[in-house]
Amino acid sequence: MTSNASALILYHTDGCHLCEIAQQILTDNGIKFELVDICDDAVLVARYGTTIPVLSCKAQIKQLGWPFDAEQVLTFIRSIR
Repeated sequence: MTSNASALILYHTDGCHLCEIAQQILTDNGIKFELVDICDDAVLVARYGTTIPVLSCKAQIKQLGWPFDAEQVLTFIRSIR
């Protein structure tokens, strides 16, 4: 399943092993996404600093917080279409 790269954002930071797992889930399932590192933005750090990784939809204000698996990601994507 593919998705529009501009439609999904994965908020993460370097060195976060959970973020690496989330990225692998998305990649393994052919899901395109934009990767946004929160460490360069104080607002993003305040919002996601203790909850990353977070998968977000740009078009709607919907988010999928960790923990999630491939099935949950696919359900999330279907819910935003």
